[in-house]
Amino acid sequence: MSIEVTDGTIIDGKAIAKEVRGEVAKRVLALKERGVHPSLVVVLVGEDPASQVYVRNKDKAAVGAGFEVETIRLSADTPQEKLLEVVMGLNADPTKHGILVQLPLPRGLAAEPVLRALDPQKDVDGLGPANVAALWRGEAGLRPCTPAGCIEMLDRSGVEIEGSRAVVIGRSQLVGKPLAALLLERNATVTMCHSRTRDLPGVCREADILVAAVGHEGMVRGDWIRPGAVVLDVGINRGDDGRLRGDVAFAEARDVASKITPVPGGVGPMTIAMLLQNTARAAARSAHVAWEDLG
Repeated sequence: MSIEVTDGTIIDGKAIAKEVRGEVAKRVLALKERGVHPSLVVVLVGEDPASQVYVRNKDKAAVGAGFEVETIRLSADTPQEKLLEVVMGLNADPTKHGILVQLPLPRGLAAEPVLRALDPQKDVDGLGPANVAALWRGEAGLRPCTPAGCIEMLDRSGVEIEGSRAVVIGRSQLVGKPLAALLLERNATVTMCHSRTRDLPGVCREADILVAAVGHEGMVRGDWIRPGAVVLDVGINRGDDGRLRGDVAFAEARDVASKITPVPGGVGPMTIAMLLQNTARAAARSAHVAWEDLG
């Protein structure tokens, strides 16, 4: 299914995310009719304001899609051993289908042991080593939410991935690397760029699909973009005026790109939508129900 691109160039992430959430809600209902009640548990450690807001948004979206939702709140001084104990307990509970440990963790707590401890079949963020390995090996697994959301946006906006030249700026474990793997999986030719890339603007101008995920406001200028290219802006930067802006100089880029995501309202809403899709997939798998059989 494709969704209409508004204003000639804007890829409306809010509209696409709403569409995905609606499809997930139908599958959740189908699972409930089979006696399966999909559930998501979010583990929130500490009082980070941004994490608090993000978790509230996740909870609201999950409830809206019909999931059973639980948030486990732990203090910032929770020992590593206690956090691991909580995760292992959720792993062992067959009524808990998706587990998400909100990152970043407070100072003094290491994320890597927690991600390793997560049951890969409940790791709905797709960040644990087993799911990362499955992605790069081309095997089944839960995919990281933001990169998976980028692919979903391209598909539903009618962008041809196979055979395209894709350039990804940024090599983070959260976005850059997994998105490169997903694009490769779809038969794109992928170039990953970073702070040591020579002639970065020139490399970017070779892209049919250009992804900016570096966390540097307005870094990608309009003259970095090949006319007609598709631009996905994954960056979220808060300016001095308090407004959110992306890694792409939007006004300049829009004059050149054929399609482009805005910030806010572009890639961001897709992250939660794909989290819900992952959770529904995890619930279906636990019940040995094929995803395709749910509608």
